[in-house]
Amino acid sequence: MKLYSKEINNNFIIDFLVEDRFRFFRHLSFMVFFFVLLYFARFWRFYTASVQYNILIVVYIALLMMAYINMYLLVPRFFFRTYYILYIVLLITMGFLGLHAISYVMSFFAEYQIDEYNEKRGGLYEGLMMCISIILVTTTVKLLQKWIRDSMKIVELNSLTLNMELNALRNQINPHFLFNMLNNVKALIRTDPEKATTVIMKLSEFLRYQLYENNEEKTMLTSEIDFLSNFLNLEKIRRENFEVTIESPNDKRILNSTFIPPNLFTTFVENAVKHSVDISGKESYVKVNIEIKEKNLHFECRNSQNSDFPIPESNYSGLGLANIKRRLELLYQNIFTLEINSTKNEYIVNLIIPI
Repeated sequence: MKLYSKEINNNFIIDFLVEDRFRFFRHLSFMVFFFVLLYFARFWRFYTASVQYNILIVVYIALLMMAYINMYLLVPRFFFRTYYILYIVLLITMGFLGLHAISYVMSFFAEYQIDEYNEKRGGLYEGLMMCISIILVTTTVKLLQKWIRDSMKIVELNSLTLNMELNALRNQINPHFLFNMLNNVKALIRTDPEKATTVIMKLSEFLRYQLYENNEEKTMLTSEIDFLSNFLNLEKIRRENFEVTIESPNDKRILNSTFIPPNLFTTFVENAVKHSVDISGKESYVKVNIEIKEKNLHFECRNSQNSDFPIPESNYSGLGLANIKRRLELLYQNIFTLEINSTKNEYIVNLIIPI
């Protein structure tokens, strides 16, 4: 709760400094703060009570003008454009002229001075200190505003780039998957037209999923499991001596309330199906287990491989797998775990992502 409150306060401070809706209150706060700073200074108290507030207002307006000239002319036109030497020269010139203008105006009130010695010694020192304070405060505020705005633009640009890359990766994975499915249908039409008809009916469900689920940012975990189950069962129809298993031991309510990016596991299952084929006709299998444990989703996919004809590791690193790895990096940065292991008889993928 404390962290949440702190985050809200930090966001409010940032918004107050840069958002246009706070512009009036931002300037009002600065003017009030600056007036209070001058009010507790000593220079205007060296005069009689009849002109003290006149002196205070004159100095206040003069220094306020210098502050706004620095903020809206010198800083953006010279400092931000890296004309640092010219900025310093103009700043010193403005301070020199400003102090002399203030001294000239205050000379009209010389007859009202209470202690001329203290005024000259303390007034000059306080004037310099106030000018330096103005320069530091106003320049720092403008630099802070520019840094915040630039940071927000960078975050927005990174977010836009991330979404564009994610969409590009997803659009590469989906046609790749459908292309393999159509190849399966083509093979079945020649060997078993009835099975081909069944596959085509199931394929329509895949296309429906692609159209209505895949374009969303996230989909229900149960929808993704059903999608993988249909794919594996279709492959089982096409192949003999092929066993498929897809399990999820969690309660159905937990699965229905869990959402993940669509087609996150498709590439792994597709690779498992492709590489589990045994040309010698021996039994083959693909086993998938999806489980939620301690706020993490654990995905495991195992597929058989012929120990007499092991598939080289490089054959697994195709376009689809490279894309899904990049997609995981973009989605979860460094808070996911992906392990791929190959043994003599089995190929295993373990993926852990936060939910």
